[in-house]
Amino acid sequence: MLAPGQPAIGGLLRYERSPYSPYRGAERSYDLLPYVRYDSEYFYLQSDRIGLKLENERGRAELFLKRRLEGFASDAVPEGMVGQTKRSGGDDLGIAGRWRLGAGAVYAEAMHNVSEESEGNEVRVGYRYEGWWSGNLRWRPYATLAWRDAKLNNYYYGVPGYEPGAGLNLEFGALATYRIGQAWHLIGSVGATKWSSGVSNSPVVDNGLQPFATVGFLYGYTPDRKSEWDRRPLIFKLYYGESTDCDLAPILEWACWGTQTQDNTSIMGVDIGQRLVKGLGGWPVDIMGFVGFVWHDEDGLQPDSWQVNGYLKAYYYFGPWWRERLRTRFGFGGGIAYASRIPFSEQRDQALRGRDTSKLLWYLDPTIDINVGDLFKVNELKETYVGIGVSHRSGIFGSARLFNSVNGGSNYIYTYVEMGF
Repeated sequence: MLAPGQPAIGGLLRYERSPYSPYRGAERSYDLLPYVRYDSEYFYLQSDRIGLKLENERGRAELFLKRRLEGFASDAVPEGMVGQTKRSGGDDLGIAGRWRLGAGAVYAEAMHNVSEESEGNEVRVGYRYEGWWSGNLRWRPYATLAWRDAKLNNYYYGVPGYEPGAGLNLEFGALATYRIGQAWHLIGSVGATKWSSGVSNSPVVDNGLQPFATVGFLYGYTPDRKSEWDRRPLIFKLYYGESTDCDLAPILEWACWGTQTQDNTSIMGVDIGQRLVKGLGGWPVDIMGFVGFVWHDEDGLQPDSWQVNGYLKAYYYFGPWWRERLRTRFGFGGGIAYASRIPFSEQRDQALRGRDTSKLLWYLDPTIDINVGDLFKVNELKETYVGIGVSHRSGIFGSARLFNSVNGGSNYIYTYVEMGF
C-alpha cells in the first residue's frame, strides 16, 4: 500500500480469539497494535519487526528480528492455564525471501527464538495473490503453511502429562487497503489459523480454529524526491537525562519537572537521523526519522544496560517572528524502544503494582528547542539546536500484546544538542 521508502505511522485494532481455554474477561480478545514504518534502501523498521534487506523487481531477501505475539500476561491468565507456568511472547531471529510469481508472490521465512523462552523454530511458506486492484481499493488473499517444532509448541501449549510436539498449521485470509486522499489509508484483514492436531488436542486449548480480524488507519508521509535525499544531511542528537517520578502528561503541562527521585538513575544517548519531509502539506512542519542508542546508568542498583529506539518525529516551527528571526520548534516523536535489561525504575514501579515488564515498549519523544545559530548570529551553527525533552517508554495502558500487555513505563527528563551535517 505504500511506496518504497515511504515512512508511515498509525494504529490497528485486532480481534483474535485465543487458542487457550477462555480468558477471564472478553476484552482480552482485542489488541491494539501501534504501527510505525521506516524504510530505507537496506534497512527497515516496523512495530513488531526490524531488519536488513536486499530487493529488486523480482524479489526480496531479509535478515530480521521479530516479536512473537503468543502466550499471555500474568494479569490475563487463561482459565486453562491457572496454576501453570507463564508463557511469554518472545523475540525471533530469522531469514526471509519473497519472489514474484505470476500476479502474486511466493514468500518464505525461517525463525528461531533467541530470547530464551521456547528456543523453538518455525518455518513458514505461503502465496499471496496481488492481481485485484480497483481504483483506491486493493485486496490480497493469501495462504500460509507453518511448520513449528516440538520446543515451540510444547512451550506455549504443553502441560504436565501432555506435549503437543511438532506440527503443521494452515493460515488463510485476505488483506485489504483503501486509500483516502493522498496520505491516509484504511487498512484491514480477516482470516483464520487451523492449528495442528497436537496443539488442538492439548487440554489447555479451547479450539483448534483461531479466527482473527484487524482494522485501522495509516498515515504515509511522502518523502522528498530522491535527488534531495542524496543531498540530505545527517542529524546527530546528543543528550543526557535523569529519571523522574513525574508522569508524561504533567510534564507536558509544565506542572511537574522534578528529577529528585527514589533513585539516581540516568541516561546518555545519541540519535542519528535524516529529514524525510520538509514543509509537510505547506505547513511549518518537518518530518524526521531517527535511530537512537541509549546507555542506562543504574547507579549501582543493577548492571548498566543499553537501549535502542526507532521513531518518526514531527517538528513544528511556531510563531511567525520566531520562524524568521529565531527558529523555535516543538517536536513530538513516536516509535518503539527495546531495552537489553528492564530499567531499574520500571522494575521497581511495576513490582510495587504487581504488573509485568517488557523489554520492548512504545517510545515517545516530546521536545522543545531553539536554534543556536539564530540566537548568536553564527552562520556555522545554523543547523544546531539546544533544548529539553522527555524520553518516555510506555505499554499504552496494557492495551498492546506487542508490549506484553504492560501497563506502565518510565520517564527521563533530558537536555540535548542537535546538529545537522
